[in-house]
Amino acid sequence: MEKEHNTHLIPYGTYVLVWISLVSLTVLTVTMAGVDFGRIALFLALLIAAVKSTLVINYFMHIKFDDAIFRVFLFVALATLASIFILTSTDIFFR
Repeated sequence: MEKEHNTHLIPYGTYVLVWISLVSLTVLTVTMAGVDFGRIALFLALLIAAVKSTLVINYFMHIKFDDAIFRVFLFVALATLASIFILTSTDIFFR
C-alpha cells in the first residue's frame, strides 16, 4: 500500500518575507559587531543565529510540513551538538 503524500504549497510572499527577515537579521548581526555589548554580545549573536537557522529549517528545508520523525532526528542532532559544545566549553573554562 502506498502512502499518500500531501504537498504543501507555500506562497511566494512567504518566501519573500522569510528572505527579508534573514537579510534584516544579517544586517543586525553585522551592525552588532561594531557595537560593544560587553558580556552579552555572544548571547545576542547566538540568539540571532538561532532565529535565522529556525527560519531556514522551517521554511526552506520544509521541516515544518514533514513527518514528526524528521523533527525527532533534528532534535537528536541538535542535542548532540549542544552536548559537544557544553563538554568542550567545560573543558576549556575549567582547566
